[in-house]
Amino acid sequence: MSAQFGRRLRKGAVATTVAAAAVAALSASQAPDVSVDDNGRSTTADAQPTPDLTDDDGATGGSPFYMDLPPLNSPSPVPSAGTGGTGVTGTGEAGIPATVLDAYKKAAAALQESKPGCNLPWQLLAAIGKVESGQARGGRVTADGTTIDPILGPQLDGNGFALIPDTDHGVYDGNSTYDQAVGPMQFIPSTWEWAGRDGNGDGKKDPNNVYDAALAAGHYLCRNGWDLSAQADMNRAILSYNNSQDYLHTVLSWLEYYRKGTHEIPDGTGSLPGHRSDDSDPPSPSPSPTPPSTPSTPSTPSTPTAPSSPPPSGGPSTPGTPTPTPTPTPTDTVDHLEDAGTAKLTAQAGDTFSKRISTRAETSAGKAVGKVRIRFTIVGDTDTTFTGGESVATIVTDGSGVAVAPALKAGEKTGDFTVRATVVGRAVTGLDYKATVTERVADTLARTSDTALTCVPGGEFADQVEIKATYDGAVADGVAATATLITSADDPTENTKGPYFKDADGKTVRTLKGLETDANGLLKLPELYADDTTGTFLLRINTAGGASLTVELTVAAAAEPTQSPSPSASPSA
Repeated sequence: MSAQFGRRLRKGAVATTVAAAAVAALSASQAPDVSVDDNGRSTTADAQPTPDLTDDDGATGGSPFYMDLPPLNSPSPVPSAGTGGTGVTGTGEAGIPATVLDAYKKAAAALQESKPGCNLPWQLLAAIGKVESGQARGGRVTADGTTIDPILGPQLDGNGFALIPDTDHGVYDGNSTYDQAVGPMQFIPSTWEWAGRDGNGDGKKDPNNVYDAALAAGHYLCRNGWDLSAQADMNRAILSYNNSQDYLHTVLSWLEYYRKGTHEIPDGTGSLPGHRSDDSDPPSPSPSPTPPSTPSTPSTPSTPTAPSSPPPSGGPSTPGTPTPTPTPTPTDTVDHLEDAGTAKLTAQAGDTFSKRISTRAETSAGKAVGKVRIRFTIVGDTDTTFTGGESVATIVTDGSGVAVAPALKAGEKTGDFTVRATVVGRAVTGLDYKATVTERVADTLARTSDTALTCVPGGEFADQVEIKATYDGAVADGVAATATLITSADDPTENTKGPYFKDADGKTVRTLKGLETDANGLLKLPELYADDTTGTFLLRINTAGGASLTVELTVAAAAEPTQSPSPSASPSA
């Protein structure tokens, strides 16, 4: 039987409003903009999201969470035998089940490799896991990390929660009408669709597996270019997971507690928190760690029921009174999507697109619809991503009905791809935007030295040719180039005599292909040699984008040394 959270009170909406204001305050001065890096290439000056760049429902859809605070007595660090880490003396509440702890640490290690700038501490995953599911309900997981019983949040039917109609056909949550948060990290199916990861290497992305869920949570917290070593970004990331100020405070409390030390306990022996955000009585800190409890078999959950309809105005309800028609949500009123002035989407490989996609949600009468979730998905054979490395982003429309997608970061694959905008929770035809990644180009080439390039017949040039490529005055890195010893300024065919390069086998070559400028826009050619032909020769370097440079080479016999006159004979006496 599945373990299911209870229904949250409507007072949670107030906390969400407060948290939204907090996000706005944290992000007010952090709007993304396109700038340039140290080499002058296009990039994102500040990848921090503005309030409209946060997912409306977060990872969990605003589902209830455990609000128990850590014990007042901080854990006392002691060496952990065999782990090389820090542990604590204590019991189930302070400890973390072994498999669950291993999942958090492996996820954080993986993120340190793939997104080192995020600085994700494993203790943050542990804090979220504690608040979301009580560490997978005290560590009730199999050896591979899959929960013994499914952990489900309430159905998100808009009745005290977000309204999220079914997006997974019940595959993850068993509900084909509405979505529900799933697993130890409580992902809703619509978020898991793009955030899901395979953390245990079994080839599957299962939200019920703590290794998969922990890795997915790490990537979710590390999107948008956030650096979690900065408190402001830490707060943004946590609030994006569940947009509640109470949630933020509770997670930060457990984060600080686990940072002071924790210890590993056997799977299934962890204590389960007792206070959820849908409880009427607020929790208080535990005076001390409580003994471990053995989780009992969860009882069959009852299906949450909606509050009964209020009686008609003017008197009590009577049999046969029709149920009032529910007020349509903003999502219900969307008829179609319109482009909101998106410019041509083109960028060179490796650059950040200078323009962003803007989509407007409208009713059938063309009226803008705010507070609607628009999902932007990158489609096609491309390695381009949104800023933060994801291929999917969900943005909420503002008061004018417009959702602006995060900036696109071009990968190295050139060609066309599509970004598709769709309405989350409504079957409306998507809107496709064509984007193009072009090869890196240069518009100017220049030698890095003005030393004359000379050589004697049959000799080797003392200096190698080095050039610097730029584009619009900025470094042009990774630009393809070709170098050819040409016949003349008017005849670009390959010369058959004069200076030459050598290939790997030492054979003569006079055209070099597949060259590329380095990170600083520099290209240094191999050594040049001369045959027995004297004269002036030309080396032409061409790059993608049309930039060209012709370098003069001189082969001449060495000047004979000037002989001084012999001394005159002295006159005889």
